[in-house]
Amino acid sequence: MTDKLRYKEFIGSVHFSSEDEVFYGRIEGINDLVTFEGSTVNRLIKAFREAVEDYLNLCTETGKEVFKSFKGSFNVRLNPELHSKAFEHAIIEGKTLNQFVKEAIEQKLKTG
Repeated sequence: MTDKLRYKEFIGSVHFSSEDEVFYGRIEGINDLVTFEGSTVNRLIKAFREAVEDYLNLCTETGKEVFKSFKGSFNVRLNPELHSKAFEHAIIEGKTLNQFVKEAIEQKLKTG
């Protein structure tokens, strides 16, 4: 299981290396690879926040977009049985599979 950190509008993934005895992570949702690490939870949180601030400064200085842009389309891989069931439900509801999946995601985001 992985945990997440939040700071400003950023999400950081968190992992632990038992070999190195260190917490480490990366900033998610950006076009660059920005990592951080710490030997304690407090140091990890501090390193994450510093990484975010450094990245924001870099983007400001270079005029780079801060967050990854999204096109609004992506591929979803399902097992064939789930794909078939989703298709059947969509047809029964008078929708396309795309509409069905979009509504399912919207519903999950409301309740999640």
